[in-house]
This record gives sequence, structure tokens and C-alpha cells, in this order.
Amino acid sequence: MRFYTVERAGRCLPALSGDGGKTAFLFADLGIEAEDLAGFIRRRGADGLPDAAEALRKADPGKAFPVQGAKLCAPIMHPDQDVICLGINYDEHAVEAGRFSQEAFGGERPYTIYFSKRVSCATGDGDPIPAYPHLVEGLDYEVELGVILGRDVRGAAAETAEESIFGYTIINDVSARNLQTRHKQWYLGKSLDGFTPMGPCIVTPDELGDAACLDICCTVNGELRQHSNTRYMIQSTAKAIAELSSGMTLRAGTILATGTPAGVGMGFDPPRFLRPGETVCCRIEGIGTLTNTVR
Repeated sequence: MRFYTVERAGRCLPALSGDGGKTAFLFADLGIEAEDLAGFIRRRGADGLPDAAEALRKADPGKAFPVQGAKLCAPIMHPDQDVICLGINYDEHAVEAGRFSQEAFGGERPYTIYFSKRVSCATGDGDPIPAYPHLVEGLDYEVELGVILGRDVRGAAAETAEESIFGYTIINDVSARNLQTRHKQWYLGKSLDGFTPMGPCIVTPDELGDAACLDICCTVNGELRQHSNTRYMIQSTAKAIAELSSGMTLRAGTILATGTPAGVGMGFDPPRFLRPGETVCCRIEGIGTLTNTVR
């Protein structure tokens, strides 16, 4: 199944597709009571997936609408908590980041880097990325596999951690490199309004298949910049959930951004940062494409 948030008459409404994203139904037309996906995941989570599938089976075909052409908001527009991010989680990205700034990104990393990203409102497919010309130098893109938890997790074992996953999405971890390096930490440079494009949907694990072997890429104005596979992640999703939950409770609805492969703007010599008018397309196999233009 695929979960969407679509805009209708100025409202952002949750919707569900059972045919791979060709058509979808509004929750209200399926008899599912939830104002948004965040609320559905918080209250029902992964345990609500069988009921959602049953609602789809009984749905009136006349209520379906085509997904293509619909205005898609971020599936989770207002996360309950900051997004938890994995930093430098692909080997080749570690190399290029160290070349850009040894002080900020260099050195040995025997343990996973975790940081958080404030998201007041996630950006939907087709919505602009703000340039902040008087604040940001080095506007950069990062395609990442997003993971949404469907259960509260504490003390999970790596062998069973993936059972807590509600679904997967695409996240563009937009970054202001000057702020990221200036402040000696990554929070501000990652958290400006509009810096979390997400979407176009959330795909459930049963539909996506093996999330540890997905083609992942990013283009800027049609030029391929990033191209890798999630099998090259240094820290797996399951082990990250286990490590994080060893000492903190991860609530249903928690979003993880699992790191980006090589090819970001700061990795080029000279750097190739985003400029107004440029369009970024992030693609992950089995999920789709997330497209945003810098304004």
C-alpha cells in the first residue's frame, strides 16, 4: 500500500492507494477516521495496516481518483518530533565530505553519527526549496531513504527492529553548508524552513520489499549527481533502530533519515551548490520521485 497526503480545496487530506500509486482513495471515503497520516500512525501505526487493506478491498471504485495530477503534500507534514538523521552513512560520501571540510566532516568514525533536523512543516512534491540568499551560502541537496516507525520502540533487537517500521519515503536533506560548518554542529544548517522535502508517498514494507537493496539517485536539472544503492549504507536501518532505542523511546511516527550517498554539491571541486531556478529530483527504487525547484 501507498499512503499519500493530497491537497483538496485548500485542505491536506490523507489518502491510500492499493494499486501501486495509480489511483487512491481519501481516508474519509474508506471509512478511516484520521485527520492526517501522523495521527493515523500515532493511534494505529503498523497494527492498523490490515484494517487499511480491508478498507481498500471494500472500497467503492467510483470514489477512486488518479494520483497523477493530484497535488501531493508531504505525507507527514508536521512531524511530532525532530527527524533523526544518520550522518556520513555511505563510505564515498565520507570521503567527499572530508575533502570539503576536514574540521567539520573529517576524522575516523568508529560509531554512527546521529543528529536531529527540525521540521516545522515538511515540503511536498513540487513545492519550492527556499534559497535564503542573504543567509545561506552553499545550498546543497541530499537524497535519503526515509523510515517511518509504526510502533513505540524501546530496547529493540537488531534482528526484530524492522518489525516496527510502518513504511518508507524519500527525504531530501537540504543543507546550508556555511551554517553547518560555521556553528560546528549541523542542527541550524539542516533545519531552516523548507529544508525537508518529503514524499511523494509512504510505501509499506510488504509492497517495497528489501529496503536494504534499493537504487537511489538524485539529478539536478536532469544531470545525474548521486547514484548508489542502499546496500552500501554503513549502518543499517535495523541496527540504527536498535542502537537508538537502547536508551531512548522511539515513538510511533518517528522519522529516520538514513544518510546520503556521494555526489552532493560540496563533493565537487569546485563545489556545485544549488542556485535559484535549479530543479532537484530525488528517486528511490520502489518509492518514486520527489521533485523540487529552488526559488
